[in-house]
Amino acid sequence: MFKLISIIFSGLIVGLAARFLYPGPVPMGLGRTILLGIAGSLIAGLAASSGRSGRDGIDRAGCLASVLGALVLIFIGRHL
Repeated sequence: MFKLISIIFSGLIVGLAARFLYPGPVPMGLGRTILLGIAGSLIAGLAASSGRSGRDGIDRAGCLASVLGALVLIFIGRHL
């Protein structure tokens, strides 16, 4: 249960950061922002997977990659 809450919370933080950094308005609600952050984290995780697994703690490079993944999703969504 705690893992699910932490995933939702980190998705919210990543989604809000991506919406803040994206130039121009990004009209979406809180739920879509959370899903955007979670999806951005998944995309970044899949792109950066290199056989490493099970690292604990906060990884600054992973956080940055998650925000960049969410920014890419916003870009794709706005241009489709």
